[in-house]
This record gives sequence, structure tokens and C-alpha cells, in this order.
Amino acid sequence: MKKSELVDSVGQLIRFSFARSGGPGGQNVNKVASKAVARLALADLAFLPESDRRRVEMRLANRVTSEGDIMVAVQDTREQARNREIAVARMAELIAQAMVKPKSRVRTRPSRAAREARLRVKKLRSAHKRLRGPAGEE
Repeated sequence: MKKSELVDSVGQLIRFSFARSGGPGGQNVNKVASKAVARLALADLAFLPESDRRRVEMRLANRVTSEGDIMVAVQDTREQARNREIAVARMAELIAQAMVKPKSRVRTRPSRAAREARLRVKKLRSAHKRLRGPAGEE
């Protein structure tokens, strides 16, 4: 799924609430609710394959509320409309990043030369440490 399609799909499903924002704004900050709080129910992600939905749920677990909503709060600008746009973009970005399947680790083994070099260094260090001990009887 392309990012633009994801933004469109997610943008239609998001529920918004607005609150007074912190930060600069002068007298305006006390009157205007410019902070946008976006909520998207995990159940509304039915357009995603089941595996992607589970991956999103696991990766965004710290943003999921007890009601099962993914939550994003934005108070970057003084304009409610702009904060709303940013919230939609962030939500889509979060979901897109969460859906990325991690690469599986390819097991490798150290080469023979690397193992021998490690053993050589261990023997050398052992010899140095042995010299630090008490003088033995000769």
C-alpha cells in the first residue's frame, strides 16, 4: 500500500478532539482550542491484512488506549487546521513504519583465521597476566 493511499484511508477513519494548546500564542492561547488529538480504532484497520494489523498493534502498543484506539496529539502550530493535517500525516507515518517487516537475521560464523587470531590474543594476554603473579621457584 502506497503512503498516499494510507494517508487517505487513515484520514477518513480518524476521530478528532481539540483542546487548548500549551506554548506561545499570547492572549489567543487562552481562547482557542488548537491542540489536535487524533484517535484511530485498531478495529478500523480492516483494510490491512491480518498480519500487518497484528504487527501495528504490537509495535504501537505504547500509543494504544484501553479502548483500543491509537492516539496522536499535535500542538506544533497555533492553527487547529494545520495541527489536524499534521496529526493525520503522523498517524499514517506511524502505521506505515509499524507495518514494515523486519529483515530476518542471517546467521554467520567467524572465519578460521578470526578464531585463531582470537586464541592467539588470549594466549598472549594469559602470558602477560602470568608474569604479574608471584615469582615461582626455579
